[in-house]
Amino acid sequence: MGRLSVRKPVLRITPAGARRGPDSLAAEEPFELRVGARALAVTMRTPGHDVELAHGFLLTEGVIRDAADVVTARYCGSRDDEGSNTYNVLDVALAAGVAPPEPGVERNFYTTSSCGVCGKASLDAVRLASSFSPAADPVRISTEVLAGLPAALRAGQQVFDTTGGLHAAALFTADGQLLVVREDVGRHNAVDKVLGWALLGGRVPLRGCVLMVSGRASFELVQKAVMAGVPVLAAVSAPSSLAVDLAVESGLTLVGFLRGARMNVYSGFERVLVEQAEPAGQEKLR
Repeated sequence: MGRLSVRKPVLRITPAGARRGPDSLAAEEPFELRVGARALAVTMRTPGHDVELAHGFLLTEGVIRDAADVVTARYCGSRDDEGSNTYNVLDVALAAGVAPPEPGVERNFYTTSSCGVCGKASLDAVRLASSFSPAADPVRISTEVLAGLPAALRAGQQVFDTTGGLHAAALFTADGQLLVVREDVGRHNAVDKVLGWALLGGRVPLRGCVLMVSGRASFELVQKAVMAGVPVLAAVSAPSSLAVDLAVESGLTLVGFLRGARMNVYSGFERVLVEQAEPAGQEKLR
């Protein structure tokens, strides 16, 4: 699982006074992904589920389409000051016939844990063609099911309970069944880990599924959902304007500000089954 959290000394100050003690913090370490021994990207991530992270990243960058496109994923011998393997460098070997990443998807220097798009060699490489367009997915989901997803996601955030410092992503079925939860200091990393889990399990394209994220819905998260064939993306916070544009173009249903029974649907309205409110003094509309 890796080093999900670390203990650090802290001085806690309250109205009752100050005291020293340990505190649990979300682990954040650099992760270098190599393809065929060639460095492709470096991101700051929470250690753990690195093979899923690599598969999800390569899927959403359009490098692979299936788990069989990767022959091996091995940690390289990166060492710390004491000579121990850091497990922070992973080298992926692609199957014969799978084209290596084009130079346009290489990341300049590193991506931060909060923004995966920053550092792209070219913004022209951001809009990627998906092999699994969600536009034709006939799935429908009720507002009642959507309303229950944030609580289900929060219940699955085990490391967040300890540290309070992690983003999370989860996959659900259209009837609200939780399939997987992943946590990370970076929301795009959490999504890549979830999608990598799905790819390794033979579930891509993710037809009939809902991807739920704990923060905002950025352009890149919409892109990742589209690349994996996810028909519905829901977020507890706001989407960006470019995220909405891409969702509309791709036929993705995008839900933002999902908080209890309140939510905003920005695209793909036909997938959301809305129960009519019952007017005061009248029977429920049928």
